[in-house]
Amino acid sequence: MKHTVSLLLCVLLALTSCKTMEGPGNGIELPRPKVALVLGGGAARGFAHIGVIRALEQEKIPIDMVVGTSVGSLIGAIYAADRNSFELEWTAFTLEKETLFDYGIMNAFTGMGIAKGDKLEEFVKSKITIANIEGLMIPYAAVATDLNRGERVVLERGSVAKAVRASSAIPGVFQPVNHLGRNLVDGGVMDNIPVAVARERGADLIIAVDISENVTNFNLTNLLDVMLQSITIMGAENAKARKKDADVLIAPAVGDVGMLDFTQKKRCMQAGIEATQKAMPEIKAKIEEWGRKRLAQK
Repeated sequence: MKHTVSLLLCVLLALTSCKTMEGPGNGIELPRPKVALVLGGGAARGFAHIGVIRALEQEKIPIDMVVGTSVGSLIGAIYAADRNSFELEWTAFTLEKETLFDYGIMNAFTGMGIAKGDKLEEFVKSKITIANIEGLMIPYAAVATDLNRGERVVLERGSVAKAVRASSAIPGVFQPVNHLGRNLVDGGVMDNIPVAVARERGADLIIAVDISENVTNFNLTNLLDVMLQSITIMGAENAKARKKDADVLIAPAVGDVGMLDFTQKKRCMQAGIEATQKAMPEIKAKIEEWGRKRLAQK
């Protein structure tokens, strides 16, 4: 009888110690992809990016790299500095048009834009204590456009504030930024959703956020409106092909928010949260699929 009991105990012990390879939580830890978050341009619609980041953080989706164009570079830089979506949200609520735009009638006559961009750069410096991109907690890159050569420029070294200013320098609205020996303007002119930049820098899985949907605007009353609408159309058009290369595309419902409408912050953030929650099963499935494939290759 003792031998029978001992045998049963050994069998039970053997069964309970067996591990299956059915996925995370069952004893097998799948390899994890390097995940990049790509944030597109869209001016005030960019508050949706904050909601996206909040939802990803809540679901513990890793963000190993941030790449942004225009407002995406601004939101991405603030988050890359300390990985804190709550602090990012708090900072965003202090943002107003007057915080970023230093308009001056003389700028249009003596310079190459109606706003200089000094205010935007100073805002970034006041909110991000880390001066250089290399010191940020998350690898980060901002995308700008070389106005003279018509080339995409990836800013991943040097001043954070200067990179954001250059990436956000809407032609005609902000004066071009002289940085690293180049004359730079808004990255949306060349690459409004820089998925390829993330891929070139080693991302295995790319989550891209598109806030350029719906460019329709019948409320154009002045030169500023015309310039903003023009860059909006340009950015939306060049984003069409690029966003197809993302592994997961998140498109918050902010298409009816004006480019300079800073009154819709909370609504844009909520739209970002909802769009990300909707995409969450796909995100998790893509991460697991990548891990299974990599495990099978070992």
